[in-house]
Amino acid sequence: MLGAAAFPDMTEAAASSAPAGSPTPVPPARAGLVLGAIGVVFGDIGTSPLYAFREAFTGHHQLAVAPETVFGVLSLIFWAMLLVVTLKYVVILIRADNKGEGGSLALLALISRKSGGKAGRRSAGIVLLGVLACALFYGDSMVTPAISVLAAVEGLKVVDPRLAPAILPLAGAIIAALFVARKGGTPRLGALFGPIIAVYLTTIAGLGAAAVLRHPEIGLALDPRHAFAFFAAQPWNAFLALGSVVLAVTGAEALYAEMGRFGRRPIRLGWFLFVFPALMLNYLGQGALILADPRAAASPFFLLAPDGFVLPLVILSILAATVATQAVISGAFSVTRQAIQLGFVPRLRIEHTAEAGHIYIPVVNWALMIAALGLVVSFRSSSEIASAYGVAVTGAMLIDTWLLAALISSLWTWKPSRRVPLLILFVLVDLAFFAATLTKVPDGGWFPLLVGAVIFTLLTTWARGRQLMRESLAESAMPIQIFIKSAAHSAVRVPGTAVFLTTAPDGVPPSLLHNLKHNRCLHQRVLLLTVVIVDTPVASPDARCDLTDLGEGFFRLVLRFGFMEESDIPAALASVRCGPDVRMMETSFFLARQTLIASPKPGMAIWREKLFAWMLRNAESAMEFFKLPPNRVVELGSQVAI
Repeated sequence: MLGAAAFPDMTEAAASSAPAGSPTPVPPARAGLVLGAIGVVFGDIGTSPLYAFREAFTGHHQLAVAPETVFGVLSLIFWAMLLVVTLKYVVILIRADNKGEGGSLALLALISRKSGGKAGRRSAGIVLLGVLACALFYGDSMVTPAISVLAAVEGLKVVDPRLAPAILPLAGAIIAALFVARKGGTPRLGALFGPIIAVYLTTIAGLGAAAVLRHPEIGLALDPRHAFAFFAAQPWNAFLALGSVVLAVTGAEALYAEMGRFGRRPIRLGWFLFVFPALMLNYLGQGALILADPRAAASPFFLLAPDGFVLPLVILSILAATVATQAVISGAFSVTRQAIQLGFVPRLRIEHTAEAGHIYIPVVNWALMIAALGLVVSFRSSSEIASAYGVAVTGAMLIDTWLLAALISSLWTWKPSRRVPLLILFVLVDLAFFAATLTKVPDGGWFPLLVGAVIFTLLTTWARGRQLMRESLAESAMPIQIFIKSAAHSAVRVPGTAVFLTTAPDGVPPSLLHNLKHNRCLHQRVLLLTVVIVDTPVASPDARCDLTDLGEGFFRLVLRFGFMEESDIPAALASVRCGPDVRMMETSFFLARQTLIASPKPGMAIWREKLFAWMLRNAESAMEFFKLPPNRVVELGSQVAI
């Protein structure tokens, strides 16, 4: 996600429904987008060769280096990338764009909008799956920087074993620097993301190709019969090997999530014409290397390089890991903004960086940094961290398959003869990978699961608490027409405009009642403002404002924003016409700050009510979140029991 400032934002390219082809040559404008996609979208999956193949032979469930195991693992990697990454994400899921945007939450919003909220329990289950996928994503976001950077820096041991003591301090310093650099954005580095990953992939492809040319028989590993033979001869070892094989497809969801940034066609072209061939050449080269020298299984990625080229490869790998980490961090920011707008996360401080269109969320940044550094210090090697990697990824992939099932069954209305075999294939593959990664739970896989469980609890608690609070406020709200008749002429009217923010689409906001009670006056123009986040990335300009004249100078105003938009109320008010223009220096914004009182009323457990109250107290101020001028804001407190 970071680094796209160097490339044009081509949302319209993502909106195209034409299937991707393989044009030759690629037009210059398209080539720029393909290069950008290579740098941002493929950074995570591009660094997988650092550790994925190695882990099958040196990880917690080691395989003996033998032709049947090497050919079996390579065959599994190839077909996993073909079925999971290529078919599921690049060919099918990438077609499911929500007005050009992708990702689990965008897909969830698309399904919810198209289904119209029908089939209550089914719809609620789909929402929970989408939220769970979002929660698991955060666990993945914490592990990816740690394993990518540490695996790259560990190449120093191949250069000189005496450098081993410097690996952990150097990896920690790089990770800390990457997160600290996020605050102001990294526009100069962002412009280099595409070239860095392109050079890196070209290099590892060349190293792999050289090894393949020396042992061309390794190409036979692409035959799926080697995978079946591996399972037939060593079923348990082959099953455990899936826990390492899945590391080769981590980052696949980024292909879908970044669709809105580059468009589906550049992503497809980048994958088919460059990334997929480069990765497979390197994996095949690693396989050829360890068959020729089984001792190379300790670090086949770096040992592919000839003497004298290992250190440059280490430096290049560190740069690639840096790009992958930055993209994951940006992905976490983007998902968090979507979750805030869709009502699953409390308002958080969102800052705009030096890069146009890019954001920085401090609490997410520092939480990811602490977690990544903690993983490096605790696990101390990429091989150990690999034991914690994959559980969250496979869980999210399995959820994506269920969301895909809902999509193609109810929205795309594919024929059963077309969708059922495909979904069965995806479910079986995802379940196999997920089950294999569950064997890692005692060795560290518990970490992303624990993170996912905690975040899932926070997200669902916030969403449920907001719903109960709105219901509680609605129960005690006075009908607006009764209020207008009783207060419009009895209260003193003062010049100017008063804007009362409220989540309720009807009734009198508590802040309005408190203002009248304490100040005993009403402004000449009163706007009851409700901000609605629609389930599309950007709200239609024609549907941005919905203004209703209630009479006596009272207006009901609904402002709509997309889940990828900044909720800038003053900018939106500039286009509202309800008599004289709304001037900021003559406008006061009244906000209600609710204090939650935990009660035994049915709805949520007491501990969740207290958790919701804590989240409510620590949420970002509505004044800053909605870009309200600080000198024009009045906050009025109230207590709510749920």
